[in-house]
Amino acid sequence: MKLLKLIAQRQEGLKLQALEKLIQSETIDVTALPIGSPQGNRHPLMTTTEKIVDIFSGLGYQVAEGPEIENDFYNFEALNIPENHPARDMQDTFYLDNDKLLRTHTSPMQVRIMENNRPPIKIISPGKVYRCDSDITHTPMFHQVEGLFVDENVSFANLKSILNNFCIDFFKKEIKTRFRPSYFPFTEPSAELDIEWENKNGEKKWMEVLGCGLVNPKVFGSVNYDPDQYSGFAFGMGIERLAMIKLGITDIRYFYQNDLKFLKQF
Repeated sequence: MKLLKLIAQRQEGLKLQALEKLIQSETIDVTALPIGSPQGNRHPLMTTTEKIVDIFSGLGYQVAEGPEIENDFYNFEALNIPENHPARDMQDTFYLDNDKLLRTHTSPMQVRIMENNRPPIKIISPGKVYRCDSDITHTPMFHQVEGLFVDENVSFANLKSILNNFCIDFFKKEIKTRFRPSYFPFTEPSAELDIEWENKNGEKKWMEVLGCGLVNPKVFGSVNYDPDQYSGFAFGMGIERLAMIKLGITDIRYFYQNDLKFLKQF
């Protein structure tokens, strides 16, 4: 009986050793990376935004962000786009309840910053904007960067110099630009900036990259600035458009389809 008892104890000990060995061999390190896990990349729209912000930050511009749900005053009225103004038709606005809407541009940040600060003001405002539009070059949600500089004796020459230097820095090469007269209610005079760009066939064409102009005195009136004392310029650019030009992308919808084959190229 004593011998059988010792044998049973020994068998139990061997079972425990085997179990301990099995537990050790099957231990999982939950903090370890999966074997062969692919590394993620920055989205091309994110890298484009960061590049734009870096360029203007180096020129002394502060980043200002604001709400994506706006009211009629900031999105339209204070920017010299009153009710029944034809420019409202260009916006294709998503209206919400209680006089709220999804902002159609980042320009409302002009008014929000100016009404709470005195010149000099030098800001850029990146963010999402929304319009009822969708095709190969438009999406209902897209990204813009608004720029604003207000001080004494700010001229159109200052605006041209800043934007010409931006194009050279962003596209990393000497680039030919032109300013075409245009119309925006919140700037006067207004212009669109084109760059000379060579396509895949080696053909040089003019491509619009942004809109700009001197701040309209009526906008200064909305924030109680004296237009005889202060002047300024504003510009707005679509991040998707700049990314499409620089990266040779032909369809804006590629940015939002989460196709890994597309995203891994960048």
